[in-house]
Amino acid sequence: MKVILQQDVRGQGKKGQLIEVAEGYARNFLLPRKLAVPATADAVNTMKLKEKAKKAEDARLKAEAEAVVEQLKNAPVKVTARAGANGKLFGAVTSKEVSDALQAQHGIELSKQKIVMEEPIKAFGNYGLKAKLGYEVSGTVYVMVVEEK
Repeated sequence: MKVILQQDVRGQGKKGQLIEVAEGYARNFLLPRKLAVPATADAVNTMKLKEKAKKAEDARLKAEAEAVVEQLKNAPVKVTARAGANGKLFGAVTSKEVSDALQAQHGIELSKQKIVMEEPIKAFGNYGLKAKLGYEVSGTVYVMVVEEK
């Protein structure tokens, strides 16, 4: 019996997939638990439309991520921090501070989770931080840490 999965089913497939299962398994397990629906012509058309809409949405989000990468190239971020002797910062510059500064200075919204810092910034200078924007798109956020006056 052919069914369309409504949720991920371990050992069978992912949500939205059309699979062939034993009739008893479908009738006694998948259908009563609303894990799947029978693969009627109407259900198959609905599945294809949802798939097409998801692909269009993914393409739109990927294009947005690439646009953000282009904006980041021309948007160096200046972060001010207090420091003690020898130019060492009190604390460290975090990805949240970089994200907030990016929003305030250039109007680019980038969540702190998307900014990758191998190690915290603890000194003045220029840094290039990787920004993972999803959909296999990544860019560089250029950060300039300067002394607070």
